Amino acid sequence: MASPAPYSPAESVAETRSAVEASERPRAPAHPAGAPQVDTGLVVGLAIAVGAMMAGVVSTGIGLGYFFQPAGALIVIGGTFGVTLISTPRMALMRALRRVAGLLRPAPPVSPESLVEAILAYSRLARNGGMLKIEPAIAEARNPFLRQVLALALDVRSREEFRAALDVMLRARERQGESDAKALETAGGFAPTIGVLGTVVGLIDALRHFSDLSSAATGVGTAFVSTMYGLALANLLLLPAAHRIRNGSEDDAQADELIAEGGLGIYDSVHPTLLRERLNGFLRNPDPV
Repeated sequence: MASPAPYSPAESVAETRSAVEASERPRAPAHPAGAPQVDTGLVVGLAIAVGAMMAGVVSTGIGLGYFFQPAGALIVIGGTFGVTLISTPRMALMRALRRVAGLLRPAPPVSPESLVEAILAYSRLARNGGMLKIEPAIAEARNPFLRQVLALALDVRSREEFRAALDVMLRARERQGESDAKALETAGGFAPTIGVLGTVVGLIDALRHFSDLSSAATGVGTAFVSTMYGLALANLLLLPAAHRIRNGSEDDAQADELIAEGGLGIYDSVHPTLLRERLNGFLRNPDPV
């Protein structure tokens, strides 16, 4: 009877690399390679909101040109940007602007299920050859946080040290997303107030012509356009973007917790079947083993 082939760490690493690449491969993009991938939901939602507001204005019989007031736009946009610079640290504001740009062109999504499969591939390799055997395959992980967790698992001296480091990393990453959202919420809170300030300026100008009642009445109506600018800027752009960033951060935090739990399971040499059961708790619709 022929003896079984001996265990080969190189073959196991190669198999793990193939499994990780297959499990973490993003879903096929809807656009051809090299084309910008725009979040159509965000663009369509913004178009619907702006279109509905403009349609409502037109239905009143008022021309859209009446609402084009450069002075009011300058006060609202410039004032909101200025107070945001005052209230938000420069680095936090730059991060928030980068997150807003990322909303328009998001990275290709990687499902939680694919993360589970990637973690299980590393778990099998670690159980067969020890923790050090996963080191050559760490670079194959597409998720940066997964690479960071796996590298940390090789460097720590105890499980308690590993757990403490993971907790610190999870809290820091969660705070970063919350900080980005708060920067936009701050701007969204100031915008309507700056709009009221623009309205006050417009009313002062209208009262200067109070001797001509028709001119004063027109000026009063025009003055309130600044308030509309402030409300639109806050409720159509800034606050929705803040909520979108916060929701994205919550999804990222859930994926980070999944990776952290998987890293602990790999460190503890948990059987892949049991580890799958633990990680399935992070999935909305876990598939049966």
